[in-house]
Amino acid sequence: MNAIADPIARQLEDAARAARAAAGQLARAGRPAKDRALKAAAAALRAGQDTLLAANAADLEANPDLSPAFRDRLVLNPARIAAMAQGLEDVAALPDPVGHVLAEWTRPNGLVMRRVAQPLGVIGMIYESRPNVTADAAALCLKAGSAVLLRGGSEGARSSDAIHACIAAGLREAGLPEAAVQMAPSQDRAFVGAMLRASGLIDLIIPRGGKGLVKRVLEEARVPVLAHAEGLNHTYIHAAANPTMAREILADAKMRRTGVCGATETLLIDAAIAPELLPLLVADLAALGCGFKGDERARSILPALPVATEADFGTEWLDALLNIKVVDGLDSALAHIRRFGSEHTDAIVTEDAAVATSFLNALDSAVGMWNASTQFCDGGEFGFGAEIGIATGRLHARGPVGLEQLCTYRYHVIGTGQVRA
Repeated sequence: MNAIADPIARQLEDAARAARAAAGQLARAGRPAKDRALKAAAAALRAGQDTLLAANAADLEANPDLSPAFRDRLVLNPARIAAMAQGLEDVAALPDPVGHVLAEWTRPNGLVMRRVAQPLGVIGMIYESRPNVTADAAALCLKAGSAVLLRGGSEGARSSDAIHACIAAGLREAGLPEAAVQMAPSQDRAFVGAMLRASGLIDLIIPRGGKGLVKRVLEEARVPVLAHAEGLNHTYIHAAANPTMAREILADAKMRRTGVCGATETLLIDAAIAPELLPLLVADLAALGCGFKGDERARSILPALPVATEADFGTEWLDALLNIKVVDGLDSALAHIRRFGSEHTDAIVTEDAAVATSFLNALDSAVGMWNASTQFCDGGEFGFGAEIGIATGRLHARGPVGLEQLCTYRYHVIGTGQVRA
């Protein structure tokens, strides 16, 4: 290990060992202490609004060349600060998952078997510049009884530090160790590498960001990873769709917030209804400031549409830009999703229940939706209070990751003196 990496590795080890000790205390802490910390942190966020806005303004001033989508994710305003605070209180109101009996059964010999939820231990969270992730991750890990080491993007470092100070104040007020929620002590990229190699110190890595970040984590990690992939999401408008509903859903799915991972990036529309409905859909979104890229069949209906390439259909725009493809029914739509999707969130709009059921059953995506905007793929909308990310892998958890997904389990075996012959 070179001379630069040595002190970074020591910083990581010191932080992780402090987190491990704090995790032991959290695992024994009851719900009242954890909820008190969350409520106090929420109060600190509200009381510190001016400080948070000043820190965020400094981050924005220091990064003038951000794309509009990136800037939108970085911005804090009073409404977003209020939402963060409310998110902490929502998590406090949820049942404590630690110690919850997930299953119980009795064997013929009288042994009672219980599967019981328990904390994961120490979680490493690596994310790009979404300051709200600092609050959401801290709240969920704390309530789930795990310590967390947060490494946010450098562009939002001042904002994240200000939010973390509110979390730390909540921990102090509740008598819980401040090391339960730590910001990474270094913005050096080598610190991320040290986190990824920290087998035995960190129990789980959760990356939340763009394709490049997730790719690096998956390639370099020596620690288990709960991956949050890009949201290359589709809304498929089936021939049996209610046209008014389809227009309302697509406008929200694309334009409510274009920079979130739940935004629709591609419209698939059945050929049977495209000539009449597609011009209305495009006009609706154009009025909201959206641009378009269309395949050959879409352009035969609307010749002014720019051409969509294969690369476009594989791009998560995170911007006011929509791909459009005309398809020949359910199988054609599913084939496109399987080829270009990221197994995040895909939706169908139809009044045909049988077609909707076939669509939902055939998807590989973590979340399938019927007659609803893809932007409902959000932990708060699922009733989780908040989310730490949208998991698109195949193991442990899929979709919005809330309290339940941040726990593992163990077994309690209760006997009355049984011995095994």
